[in-house]
Amino acid sequence: MIQLQNVVKRYPGGQEALSQVSLRMDEGAMAFLTGHSGAGKSTLLKLIALIERPTRGQITVNGQLLNRLPKRKVPYFRRGIGIIFQDHHLLHDRTVFDNVALPLVILGYRQAEIARRVRAALDKVGLLHKERAQPVTLSSGEQQRVGIARAVVHKPAILLADEPTGNLDPDLSREIMNLFMQFNQVGVTTLIASHDLELISTLRKPILRLEAGKLLDTGAPPVAQAEAPA
Repeated sequence: MIQLQNVVKRYPGGQEALSQVSLRMDEGAMAFLTGHSGAGKSTLLKLIALIERPTRGQITVNGQLLNRLPKRKVPYFRRGIGIIFQDHHLLHDRTVFDNVALPLVILGYRQAEIARRVRAALDKVGLLHKERAQPVTLSSGEQQRVGIARAVVHKPAILLADEPTGNLDPDLSREIMNLFMQFNQVGVTTLIASHDLELISTLRKPILRLEAGKLLDTGAPPVAQAEAPA
């Protein structure tokens, strides 16, 4: 479960990226976050992942109040989250296999378990045959799928994606969104920031709209809804 209550994020210099944002996503839900560039979509995802902390307000994820979570516990918290960026952040001096394996190496998994999980994740995104390839030899769509495999290889409960189809053509964008739908169907709570309204409106999932840092009430169903400020 993800819940934000009256969250404000203000950067040095006074820029307010988010203003009194309240929302709730139940466990296993899927929703899209939309809005113009600079509306606050990326900031909201970073707060949920504890990449940044709010200026005011409360954020609760999987029963943990993030405002009070000490720095030493942040890495453990993030074990339950998979994050996908528009820019893939792949390591070009390592193979596809090694890129996907990285979270498991950091978490201390044994080599046999790493190999099993990495190959299962690559098979899920249709890239098992590319495990020994270098990222630079892949297309943009393939690189994005490598990023998705890396995000889900440790089986997170929550999947966050920031404009994952922003650099892809329409056919590849639908392919990537179908992958997210498949992960959601097995119970992964999924929140995707996207400006592609034409695409996400066809997927029949709640859409939350940010405008100048404010989350507008879209009339979405209870699994993902904007909440009125208390």
